[in-house]
Amino acid sequence: MERILYLNKDFSALSEDGRLVEYIPFRSEDETGRILQGRVDRMMPGLEAAFVDIGRRRDGFLPQKENSPSFTDGPIRSGDRVLVQIRKEETGNKGAFLSRDLSIPGSLLILMPKNRHIGVSARVTDSESRERLFRLGQKLSAGENGIVMREASLHAKQESLEEELDRLKKQWEDIRNGNLPAVSAEEELIRDYAPRGISEIKRDAELSADLMRQLKESENRLVRLPHGGNIVIDRCEAMTVIDVNSASDSGDANRRQSVLRTNLEACREIMIQVRLRNLSGILILDLIDMEEESDRNAVRQALEEAFRADRMKTVIHGYTSLGLMEMTRKRSRATWQEQR
Repeated sequence: MERILYLNKDFSALSEDGRLVEYIPFRSEDETGRILQGRVDRMMPGLEAAFVDIGRRRDGFLPQKENSPSFTDGPIRSGDRVLVQIRKEETGNKGAFLSRDLSIPGSLLILMPKNRHIGVSARVTDSESRERLFRLGQKLSAGENGIVMREASLHAKQESLEEELDRLKKQWEDIRNGNLPAVSAEEELIRDYAPRGISEIKRDAELSADLMRQLKESENRLVRLPHGGNIVIDRCEAMTVIDVNSASDSGDANRRQSVLRTNLEACREIMIQVRLRNLSGILILDLIDMEEESDRNAVRQALEEAFRADRMKTVIHGYTSLGLMEMTRKRSRATWQEQR
């Protein structure tokens, strides 16, 4: 795959085999992933949460309990000074979503200094590989920190893992001593895609006319597929619905093959549009109805394979009782359209 990273003072972008798949405009107030020193402004017992002053117009929202059962810090009280990490940037009238369970990501693994959880990326599906990485994570951690073994660690040398862990631990010591570095979109893209292979990094380069056309078309509700079908993308308050239509592709003599082809084409295009538009939360795909279970399985597998290229955590939950495909995608930054 030819993966080209564009880094510019106004934006960061990524193309894969000539298709634009990520576009992040520069936005000084976008600090997803940044670790900050905050002060608990007020406790909200009914919400089991607190509002934390992080130096913005809106306080951040901090749950009292973290997801990890091995989180090591105790309860918080009003007035406490706390280290927090921005998990989701503020949107609309909602403040940023915060966490005390800090994550310091590297290319091969993620250090979690405030818990003892050992995890393996969900992208590693082979049971033997998962067990090997889990045992290796336990060895590296030695019970001192939480660690998540990223997919890129699968073929990494132990020496490389140890070196990265040492670097992340040094970064954590710097943070504890008050050195709270910002995390740029440029750094994220390089960190997340370097292990997967970057063919070229173009600095201070503008997007080509074709890539600009693709970016402009990502504003459209309807996206056409190669053989006449299309997908229609509708964002709602609680989810995004993507409808797959056969359109002019419906006249094929073999309807089963036509439907399967359109749905498979839709899988790749949905992956591109979801990443480029940075859609997140619940996504419902209304695929063209398929009668054969083998075809339904083939489409699900194609969707899972397509989203392996996505650096954001994406889970394909499968078909609902109504035959809709349900998936979820981790939210980080706002969509690029929302940031304009």
